[in-house]
Amino acid sequence: MSSRTRVLVYGLLSVLCVPFVFPTWWMVTSSFKSTSEIFAYPPRLLPSEWHFGAYREVFRLQPFAEQYWNSLYIAAIVTVGTMAVASLAGYAFARIRFPGQNALFVVVLTGLLIPSEVTIVPLFQLFNRFGLIDTHWPLILVPIFGAPSVLATFIMRQFFVTLPKELEEAARVDGLGRFATFRLIALPLARPALGAVGIFTFLNSWNLFLEPVVYLSSKDKYTLPQALTQYVDAYGGPMWDVQLAAASLTALPVLVVFVIAQRQFVEGLAHTGLKG
Repeated sequence: MSSRTRVLVYGLLSVLCVPFVFPTWWMVTSSFKSTSEIFAYPPRLLPSEWHFGAYREVFRLQPFAEQYWNSLYIAAIVTVGTMAVASLAGYAFARIRFPGQNALFVVVLTGLLIPSEVTIVPLFQLFNRFGLIDTHWPLILVPIFGAPSVLATFIMRQFFVTLPKELEEAARVDGLGRFATFRLIALPLARPALGAVGIFTFLNSWNLFLEPVVYLSSKDKYTLPQALTQYVDAYGGPMWDVQLAAASLTALPVLVVFVIAQRQFVEGLAHTGLKG
């Protein structure tokens, strides 16, 4: 690619990224503005005067630090658990031959067609019977063992299908069993796919809103998406500067995770047949 073409390509990409970058920029900078300046037209790229009171109010009005920890540890557990379950299931569907394998895999994939709203009532009744309402267990167990892990299983299965069979044959010659082959040979090679699974699983768990609203009722157990709805004034109106400050803090881990692991995410999708 010539220098002129490279400049044109990067210039075009810079223009195309504006609709995606500007809302985030506006959210972060508006968290430092006064309420009147937030709605100024045309919108200003930077506040005329920087206000930091909204960030103090975020922690004063709610146990935001505890809610932040709730979202963080739930997302971490769900991510690790989903990666473990999906890698085992994906390897089994890709490498172990058993009667009804393809039919069972089709049944598993039907989980992608079932909206979470359809199963929320029976799941609520199930967890209520076991006394797990207003706890974090539903937010951990359902994503790991339910429909949200189906896509992760599919990605891992597609990756393991592409691995050369000679690797397993060489492992068996060396005396390794099925699980040892998975743990020592297949799993280390699957790091790109695991990276992709880890990123979208973390994002999905971090952004859950309906499930926390249904299962949780105590403020100290809220996750961040649910907590963001609680910053209202005495009349029920939104406190815009405080909400934007809380939203900026909420988006920070998502941006950090994606920036750090974006290469693994792209490589993982490229190796699983999902690239466009």
